[in-house]
Amino acid sequence: MNKQHRIKKNEDFQAVFKKGISTANRQFVIYVLDDPGNQTFRIGLSVSKKIGNAVTRNRIKRLIRQVMFEFKDYIKSGKELVIIARKPTADMDYHEVKASLEHVCKRAKILQRR
Repeated sequence: MNKQHRIKKNEDFQAVFKKGISTANRQFVIYVLDDPGNQTFRIGLSVSKKIGNAVTRNRIKRLIRQVMFEFKDYIKSGKELVIIARKPTADMDYHEVKASLEHVCKRAKILQRR
């Protein structure tokens, strides 16, 4: 993802947590905050140490980034998203991550038609 699509600062994460709306399934939690001034969407990732070691956490983040890169044309603009991975994601492959993220994005109503 490009730099304009990332949330990196702690205050940006906290704003999404406090003012955003959360949607979840068994594998992921997504916080969504409307940002009408922004032409694109921004994504922040959170993968806890409870999920596994650094290799596992980085693999999960790579998978999430790749799936969201594929969905970038379908995600509504003007949204800030924070995606939190839960414990079951440690054992998932790419296709399972993609299906689960698509499910939770549809529940959060951030995907335009696919």
